[in-house]
Amino acid sequence: MTRTPHILWADDEIDLLKPHILFLERKGYEVTGFTDGASLLDALEEDRIVDVIFLDENMPGLTGLETLHRIKSRRPHLPCVMITKSEEEHIMEEAIGSKMADYLIKPLNPNQILLSLKKILDEKRLVGEKAMSDYQREFRELAMRLMDRLNREDWEDIHKRLVHWDLELAASGDTGMAEVLRMQKQDAGRQFARFVTDNYGGWLADLDRCRGPEDPLLAPQVLKEAVKPLLDEGRKTLLVVIDNFRYDQWRTLGPLLSEHWQVQSEQMHWSYLPTATQYARNAMFAGMTPARIAEEHPQWWKGEHEQGSKNAHESELLGAQLERWGFKGSWGIPQNHRCHCRAKIVGGFPPDPRQRLHCSGVQFCGHAEPRQNRKRDHQGTG
Repeated sequence: MTRTPHILWADDEIDLLKPHILFLERKGYEVTGFTDGASLLDALEEDRIVDVIFLDENMPGLTGLETLHRIKSRRPHLPCVMITKSEEEHIMEEAIGSKMADYLIKPLNPNQILLSLKKILDEKRLVGEKAMSDYQREFRELAMRLMDRLNREDWEDIHKRLVHWDLELAASGDTGMAEVLRMQKQDAGRQFARFVTDNYGGWLADLDRCRGPEDPLLAPQVLKEAVKPLLDEGRKTLLVVIDNFRYDQWRTLGPLLSEHWQVQSEQMHWSYLPTATQYARNAMFAGMTPARIAEEHPQWWKGEHEQGSKNAHESELLGAQLERWGFKGSWGIPQNHRCHCRAKIVGGFPPDPRQRLHCSGVQFCGHAEPRQNRKRDHQGTG
């Protein structure tokens, strides 16, 4: 912060806390003390910036918890720290439920108070500085790796690291290092494009063979590798197809899913080229290249310049692939996309921490994008 952070502190023994207040003032904080919660609430009505509030839990008149509730009703995002002599569990639970920023037990240590303030006020800055320092170290390592002869596993790891730093630096707000990262991503994209150009034909030439350790997972192989083993085990399986879903978006969504599902596996899927629906999605549902679809199932394929939907036969293509596997169970693709229909389908898979989510079974397809975005398109996730 460029201005002096302002703290309001309510405690019926505020005079005894004078040494702590002087300590904070020497550290660059402005502290205003009150002997009760009502006086602090009156001060909040004034047109002054307040950064943090310290509340003693056991005060005459309004208690700390009662004062906290009134503060949150007026300024829900203002950080509050509860200070108490009591370690009773119900008090801690109520304070935490009221979204307090921290909870301190008396007797107080000056450094304990300072650490709490830094965590609340300086966390974003400190995290940003740490992210910048860590990326500066890894920048050199990534730059050296990009000069080597890289294989599939190397490229997947580099992509994950670049996405990691993209998210970390974006959260820190450091625009200077974000620009350095952007240039490193461009360099990686150029190198990756050469790698794909040199190898893509070989990957397509023999898709039916067992995928070797150096071969990426491409659209025609996704269901056979990620879904078929689950069906062979007789497991009830829900396949979710999400268009235009990148690895960085998965990194953001993953923690939300982990509240209800255990992520059992995560696997990279390299997007099919071209990445448009008729190629990428059809290749996945059919388990074969678009050229082979056009040859073996011409009734379900529309060429580049033909009129009509290019992916109207996903159900038929999936059915043909399941038949090749010898799958005898029931299956279906919902044709009704209304919310109540989707809820009914997902309801058959109730969230449960014991259930496992195989991310390799979640197919992330991309569409053609501007040239500068194609690195993500090629690699994709899954």
